[in-house]
Amino acid sequence: MIIDFSQYSANQRYHLMTQTVIPRPIAWALTQSNEENCQPENLNLAPFSYFCAVSSEPALLMISVGKKPNGDFKDTLVNVLKNKKMVIHIANASQADVVTQTAATLAHKESELNEIDDKQLTTVPFEGFALPRLAQCDIAYGCELYETKEIGNAPQTLIFLEVKKLYINPKVTQVNEQRIKVLADQVKPLARLGASEYSGITLPFTKQRPE
Repeated sequence: MIIDFSQYSANQRYHLMTQTVIPRPIAWALTQSNEENCQPENLNLAPFSYFCAVSSEPALLMISVGKKPNGDFKDTLVNVLKNKKMVIHIANASQADVVTQTAATLAHKESELNEIDDKQLTTVPFEGFALPRLAQCDIAYGCELYETKEIGNAPQTLIFLEVKKLYINPKVTQVNEQRIKVLADQVKPLARLGASEYSGITLPFTKQRPE
């Protein structure tokens, strides 16, 4: 089967891409709507599966953010343009339900953390960073806005974020010769597939790269 993208709408192309670029990591992005108050009611939390690592010097992550159904910019973009900071979490496969709940469209400055059972999501201070992190995630990146770029006719906004702090739960690491190894089978990261499908990971395996 050969599919000519020029014959398909943007929505059709989206569904084809999200069902073939699989699995995709999910950036569970926390931003702040009020720059002077980090209370839960002022925090926005949303998942994005157009997400990847870009470079290590500088250490950049990128998320691609579309618009709300009514055409407004999403809160994640509004907040990071205003406050220049974001915490990206790597969710666990067991958190698929709550991650999906945070994808709901809320009015600006309404917090997903207020809509969800506080036993599922709580925040704790992120040492050395201005925003808190989710206590329930084993990996969190404290990021500052590097730059944004609008692409396409929609438009879609690429948000480039420079990692300033990285939290890793010691329980999912091993330290060998001063090098940190993250145990993927302990992190159990949640991955995105197409439509409403998610996935976990299989057991990791090792292959040595050629010299």
